[in-house]
Amino acid sequence: MEETIAGAQDTQTAGHIPQQRGESLLENAVRYAEERHWDVFPGTWLEAVDGRQRCSCGDASCPAPGAHPARPDWATQATGGATVVRRMWQKQPAAAILLPTGRTFDALSVPESAGFLALARMERMELTLGPVTLTPDRRMQFFVLPGATAKVPELVRKLGWSPASLDLMALGEGAYVAAPPTRFGSRGAVQWACRPTPANRWLPDAEELISPLAYACGRDR
Repeated sequence: MEETIAGAQDTQTAGHIPQQRGESLLENAVRYAEERHWDVFPGTWLEAVDGRQRCSCGDASCPAPGAHPARPDWATQATGGATVVRRMWQKQPAAAILLPTGRTFDALSVPESAGFLALARMERMELTLGPVTLTPDRRMQFFVLPGATAKVPELVRKLGWSPASLDLMALGEGAYVAAPPTRFGSRGAVQWACRPTPANRWLPDAEELISPLAYACGRDR
């Protein structure tokens, strides 16, 4: 897997992301299916047009160039079969690696600044984290057990916040996240803030992470 951020306490102050290893999208997609048993599906990709990188969708103003579904039926295309995954990326080696949420995991999405603050707080609380991604559009996604979308609004209210007042989103059925090393146009690649390891195969419940995440998002407003 790719390199992870050095440590939550360091990232809160520096936000430094080490350079990723040079593994192909195909290799990573197969690994996610084989080692994590995650469903994956190929998204769009970047193409050179007049010396500039454009999204394969053809939209010159695409908000997530090279990092969104390539077809409307993407949910039925997602698979955890390594052989099928390998075949899909052999057809288009530059395709984004997208992971559907609401199946083996949901994701709690927060701004990058709040995410770093929450990571430091979680480390002090000695919480067990699942994988966490950091995207070029400056958001972090914390992987949690499925079912988070139904729980999060009430959990946030119990902490004294209005769900609409916090930039904290739960991604579940019908949504997806981009996985490393997918690139967002010229903005860079998705990276692991906390990489997948054998130690975090068992994901936390949203209820375990919601307090530090809500606190961080409240501070970040």
